[in-house]
Amino acid sequence: MLRSHTCGELNINNIGQEVTLTGWVQKSRDLGGMTFIDLRDRYGITQLVFNMELDPGLCGKARKLGREYVIKVTGKVAERSNKNPKMPTGDIEIIAESFDILNESKTPPFTIEDKTDGGDELRMKYRYLDLRRNPVKRNLELRHKISIETRKYLDSEQFFEIETPFLIKSTPEGARDFVVPSRMHSGQFYALPQSPQTFKQLLMVAGYDRYFQLVRCFRDEDLRADRQPEFTQIDCEMSFVTQEDILNTFEGLAKHLFKTVKGIDIEEFPRISYDDAMRLYGSDKPDIRFGMEFVELNDLAKEKGFVVFDKAELVVGINAPGCGNYSRKQLDKLTDFVRKPQIGAQGLVYVKYNEDSTFKSSVDKFFDQEALKTWAAKLGAKPGDLMLVLAGATDKTRKALNELRLEMGNRLELRGKDVFKPLWVVDFPLLEWDEDSERWHAMHHPFTSPKPEDIGYMETDPGKVRANAYDMVINGVEIGGGSIRIHNKDLQKRMFTLLGFSDEEAQDQFGFLMNAFEYGAPPHGGIALGFDRLVALFGGSDSIRDYIAFPKNNAGRDVMIDSPSGISQEQLDELGLKIVE
Repeated sequence: MLRSHTCGELNINNIGQEVTLTGWVQKSRDLGGMTFIDLRDRYGITQLVFNMELDPGLCGKARKLGREYVIKVTGKVAERSNKNPKMPTGDIEIIAESFDILNESKTPPFTIEDKTDGGDELRMKYRYLDLRRNPVKRNLELRHKISIETRKYLDSEQFFEIETPFLIKSTPEGARDFVVPSRMHSGQFYALPQSPQTFKQLLMVAGYDRYFQLVRCFRDEDLRADRQPEFTQIDCEMSFVTQEDILNTFEGLAKHLFKTVKGIDIEEFPRISYDDAMRLYGSDKPDIRFGMEFVELNDLAKEKGFVVFDKAELVVGINAPGCGNYSRKQLDKLTDFVRKPQIGAQGLVYVKYNEDSTFKSSVDKFFDQEALKTWAAKLGAKPGDLMLVLAGATDKTRKALNELRLEMGNRLELRGKDVFKPLWVVDFPLLEWDEDSERWHAMHHPFTSPKPEDIGYMETDPGKVRANAYDMVINGVEIGGGSIRIHNKDLQKRMFTLLGFSDEEAQDQFGFLMNAFEYGAPPHGGIALGFDRLVALFGGSDSIRDYIAFPKNNAGRDVMIDSPSGISQEQLDELGLKIVE
């Protein structure tokens, strides 16, 4: 090794030792006869001291060192007179005796410090410099620790880690595939996997019983803070299990990660049906760090002469505790919020529950004090609270009220980053109707098993069929989901028919899986957890980009290597491709 120690490990016990350190020049300070340099490596920062009186030549040479120069320095460990308790090495410094420049550096385009002056695009262009900063390093360290603890837990539960192919077959279900042209098979294409779904089911047919993989997946879809075109899953499958077995196993994984990585004991992992989640929260990924559950008011609000309510499919409200003193300006801002195009509500009805037990509302013309008192009783409101009510089409209104509920949770600071409330959402619908294509689509994927008691509805009332499926949700974020799979060829064929596949299309796309089911497929099920989302959640961030070493930007580009980019005409010719202008 070029060094005897790292820049993060020396302390008061090393005083008097001669050491050799290597790293990057973080900062240099000239104070008359002394020059101080902070030397940084992955492990920390150590202060170097160059004394003009002891060695003027060495000190003069040190003063010429620029930021981010890579150097090797030898010297003796000494106790600092002005200790820095914020640094692990803050009790000591190195009295430099010699150093070598291992490589010079241009002046970086932004400061390599915790708080940098570089914007997002600039830091992405020079990501290899951004990666030197402590906040980014801590994020990747967190990602590493979660991956190690995941592997430890799954290994202890008898899972095998098995790699599956990246060059697979394109399928029509789900998001858009990234496709890869084949040079050897002109006019034919591979697809990059959106998930290893069929392969992990085949591993169960093969008898491997418990599989997992921290696997890279690819989806050609619109991007946002919690999406990237390539992402990582904790992908798992188990044989001879029920839904209960899978929920218990991966509830155990979540508890293990919270304990070992965050030092937090998660006691409760409640379960809620999809129908109840939509009814009480207007979302299939509810944030249960706070209350404000939905209360339906149709029986109290309709047919009272207020046309907005009378024409509505659903009148539903929440109670915001302690907000009864909201000003008209604050209420107008809430109204503007729900009217945003992305929220979609036409307006907002409010009822203030005054401290003197009277009510003041935006619908006083239609509802007297007694009527509003019945609203308060149903919503569980107390003097000093604020009731907020929306009305309209059921699905749209629930969606809008969900956004309002989350907004109120933010305003009341009820969604703390250091509080974690996980739950399972179960009993999803198997199918959802798509108006554009006028056919049923699988809510999860076409290999999800229906609830045994609902199989009879598949042809007669498909919308009534519930899936043997489940999602893990933490703090309003869908961390992942899975299902018990279909393992019977006849049932899988019925599912494909229901989704609009002809027998020929089903055989062409998934014949390999259906054929495998004829050779003793065991009952099996699994789950895939979004590893990037999980790491971001543990790190207290809404953006997964902060926890990926080399992420894409919001346009799906890697600005550092300038990708995607064109390819040469020679490559196009080899692949039999032609660019259409």
